[in-house]
Order: sequence, then structure tokens, then C-alpha cells
Amino acid sequence: MGEVEGIGEMVTGAALAAAVEPAAGGEAKRRDGACLNCSTPLVGPYCAACGQKARVQRSLRTFFGDLVQGLFNFEGKIWRTLPLLAWRPGEMTRRYVEGERARFVSPVALYLFTVFAMFAVLNFTGTMDPGAVGQNVTFGVAAERADLQRLERQRATAVARRTDVAAIERRIARKKESIDQLERVQRGEVVTLDGDENNEAPKWLIEAIRKVQANPEAFIAKVQDAASKYSWLLIPLSVPFVWLLFPFSRRYHLYDHTVFVTYSLSFMMTLVIAAGLLVSAGLTAVASFLTFIPPIHMYRQLRGAYRLGWISALIRTMLLVSFSFVVSMLFLITIFAVGIL
Repeated sequence: MGEVEGIGEMVTGAALAAAVEPAAGGEAKRRDGACLNCSTPLVGPYCAACGQKARVQRSLRTFFGDLVQGLFNFEGKIWRTLPLLAWRPGEMTRRYVEGERARFVSPVALYLFTVFAMFAVLNFTGTMDPGAVGQNVTFGVAAERADLQRLERQRATAVARRTDVAAIERRIARKKESIDQLERVQRGEVVTLDGDENNEAPKWLIEAIRKVQANPEAFIAKVQDAASKYSWLLIPLSVPFVWLLFPFSRRYHLYDHTVFVTYSLSFMMTLVIAAGLLVSAGLTAVASFLTFIPPIHMYRQLRGAYRLGWISALIRTMLLVSFSFVVSMLFLITIFAVGIL
């Protein structure tokens, strides 16, 4: 009897293991018709509770199939999301808020994707290279010196003709001051510290400025790193200002404002990506025209998302543009503080 009971226990254990453990290289078996993920009884090819497939396989083919499916699913959504975000941002924001969400990329996923793409493009094109800052300053100094030489030639011509040179003298003085400031930046002397013991600036600030002057490229690298790490701060910084556009409205909630802000910021990141690509291609003049797009996009998104009249949307757009400068300054102060301290 003992041997029979032992054999029975072995058979029971083997059957239980077969029900729980997946066959090697094959299909995972169900737990008595239950979902392998949450144990909910199955009534079809997918679990009604968690959405996992009823038939789960352990194979490389399945792994890469899931990878391709996930990529194409995201790609399909993003090609439905980006055109609407560009041309009809208000309609897309409203549709997402009202529940049409499976069709579009979620605001957070799109924001993270655009932030990653933005920093990747800016680093690839060299726009964020710390050395590019010094190179741009060098070009600026050379251009200013060329302008100074032209003004001096105009002054010499005016003197020879015995005409008034007061206006030219003022322009020459301003140009020399500009060159002096650029050369100070080039030498790392952004802020002058005279070492006066009666200096009212805090000691920690003086030390921080000296560190920046000693190694400006390291400071720029730290600021860039802080900007990438804390880019999510733009969302909580912006939401209160959008709420101020509708302070007494019970129709809209903080969730609605957060979706609006996140989609809007995602679009602005795509503009930065486009500007970086244009500048790297030598089309700086074309890239400058992109600065006119944000107010127009804000207006269209406000009017469509909140169903506003054109006057109401226009007033709120002017306020939102002003608020965006405040948010930008707060964000820059934050990342500069992180870079310095």
C-alpha cells in the first residue's frame, strides 16, 4: 500500500507540475482553464480581467513576435496621434479626455517619447555639444569685429567729408562694448568678482560662480544633464497656470488641464526636434520661422479642447504665452541651480 500511495503522490505531483509549468519550448498549459497571470477563469482567447492571452508560449518566435507587435501598435497609434496633434490639437485633446483613448498614444507616453527623441537629435546634431557654445561665441566676436571695422571706415569717410560723426561714434562705442562682453564670456568671465570684503553676495553664490568660471564646459554639461533628468517638471509647473485660465469653472478638472499641458509640451518638443535638424542642415533662417508656430498652436488647442469662442480663446492664448515664459524661467532657474550646486 505504501508503494501505491507513493506512486499516487508522484503522479499527482507530476500532473500538478504539468498544469503549472510550461512545456519546454512549447505552449504554457492553463491552470484548470484559468488565466496564468491572474487565475481568472477563461472564457475566450484573452483574459477578461487582465487582458493576457490564454495561449502563452515560451519561444524566441513568440518573444520577437510580441516585440514587433508592440512596436507596430505604438507606431500605428503615433501616426494617428501626431497629425491630429499638429493640425487639430484641440479636437484630439478633447477626444482623449472624453474617453477615446485606445486610438491615440497617451499624453505621458508621447511626452516621454518626444523628450527622448529631442535630446537624441540635439546630441546627434551637436547642438547640445558644450564646445559648440564657445564656437558660437567665437563666431559672434568675429562678426562684431567685422562690423566695427566697417563703422570705423564710415567714420573715416565722414571725417574726410567734414560731416557729423556723432551718430557713428555712438554706434562704434556700443559695438566695442558688445565685443568686450563677448570676449569676457569667451574667457569665462561671465560675472566679475572683485574680491571686495564688503561684497553683499552670499559666499556660496560667489563660490558657485567661481566654479562656473573655472570650468564653464562642465557647467554646461551638468545643466544639460539636469534638463534631461528633470524635464518632467515642466508638467507640474505648467498645470497651475492653465488652471488659472479657468479658475471658477466646474466643467473642467485638473485631469483635463494635465492632458492639455502634456500634449502641448509634446508638440513643442517636436518643434525643437525640427529646429535642431534644420539648423544642422544649415537652414537656420527657416528654423527661425518655427518660433511663430507655438502661439498659433496654443490658440487652436485652447479653442478646440475647451470649446471656446475665438475672442475668449485669443485672450487666453495671450495669457498662456505669458505664462509659458514664466514656466520656462522657473525651469531654467531650477536646472541652473542643479548645475551650479
